[in-house]
Amino acid sequence: MNISSMKNLLFATLLIMMLTGCNNSQSKQDTPAADSSAAALEAIFTRTSVRSYDPDRAVSPDTVETLLRAAMSAPTAVNKQPWAFVVLDNREALDSLAEVLPYAKMLNHAPLAIVVCGDMDKALEGTARDFWIQDASAATENLLIAAHALGLGAVWTGVYPDSERVEAVKNRLGLPSAIIPLCVVPVGYPEGEQTPKDKWNPGAIHYNRW
Repeated sequence: MNISSMKNLLFATLLIMMLTGCNNSQSKQDTPAADSSAAALEAIFTRTSVRSYDPDRAVSPDTVETLLRAAMSAPTAVNKQPWAFVVLDNREALDSLAEVLPYAKMLNHAPLAIVVCGDMDKALEGTARDFWIQDASAATENLLIAAHALGLGAVWTGVYPDSERVEAVKNRLGLPSAIIPLCVVPVGYPEGEQTPKDKWNPGAIHYNRW
């Protein structure tokens, strides 16, 4: 499926929703929901990793809060919410982290980064402890989609489980012992046009059993 096909799919989805709404006596109330659904799908289908940012555009505090609210709206096992976030909007802090993360050099040019962490004091106990990874990962994906929906660009740069990266980030940011950095997400307004990759693969799908 190419980009044109993706757009056609989105258009078809919206059209079906609109036609369904027309056959319902509450069509006027359904239309906003249809628009919202189409917008959500578009944000998911067209999101892509962005590593180059406009150096002259800062990300406002209100927008940062929106990103964090989106992240915290993610699903979480037993509603433990074992996540924590470190917002980097200082040039020195961003550059310092870039020094110790080999695949996050775009931090040198990003106006903002959000470090998504797991808080082991809030994590489940025993064999369920590592569910924090899923929770924090879901929060990260919410963050990425929200950034794209707001016209921003972002990229997931991994930290955990690489022990050297984990220790480097903990040291640079002064993280408490109970806090484990999962990833660093540089954020900014995209510089240049970005083209999403088509990752649709029917061969990866199995029904009822392998």
